[in-house]
Amino acid sequence: MSTAAVPELKRISRVEAMRLGPGWSHSCHAMLYAANPGQLFGRIPMRFSVLMQMRFDGLLGFPGGFVDRRFWSLEDGLNRVLGLGLGSLRLTEADYLSSHLTEGPHRVVAHLYARQLTLEQLHAVEISAVHSRDHGLEVGPPPGPRPPPRGLALAPWKAPMGAGPCAGPTVHPEGPSRRLSQLPEQRLHQHCQVPAPLRPQGAQHDARGEAG
Repeated sequence: MSTAAVPELKRISRVEAMRLGPGWSHSCHAMLYAANPGQLFGRIPMRFSVLMQMRFDGLLGFPGGFVDRRFWSLEDGLNRVLGLGLGSLRLTEADYLSSHLTEGPHRVVAHLYARQLTLEQLHAVEISAVHSRDHGLEVGPPPGPRPPPRGLALAPWKAPMGAGPCAGPTVHPEGPSRRLSQLPEQRLHQHCQVPAPLRPQGAQHDARGEAG
């Protein structure tokens, strides 16, 4: 996908996002990561492991999805979606990072959350996801024959010294009809500087538990 095909996003505050009218869709995604002292292939320092989802097209993205603001707060809706795909995990407003909007044909506000876990906690989330209701169905395919589900992946991200887990691979936006541009973050929570842009991507579910 070319860069020109992706609309630009405008950063707004959480308060501004909550004041938007009913014509806007809210998309919440979570970056769960842990410091990892291990080495990839026995020689490449990983520094961080990031929990991501393998899409039907083989690209990686963050877990999350669309939240219906008529029924849920951002955090309640996000936790609902995460519960469907990851099992028992709850994020709070303290994990909130930023909001961006696009005024293209699809009026979407993207909310990004981030939480640093221990490596053991991250593995526990990965294991619990297998027992969740929608495991393997989180990143539903486009119209047509349904390919096999791909599920979760722990992506090893090699970040520069002093940087956080964000200097990793580019992740895909939410699909052809829900494209979101890159999110140039200046800080990821209080844990790291962000040297590379992020794109939110995740489960094509809404907070009512229905495939979007």
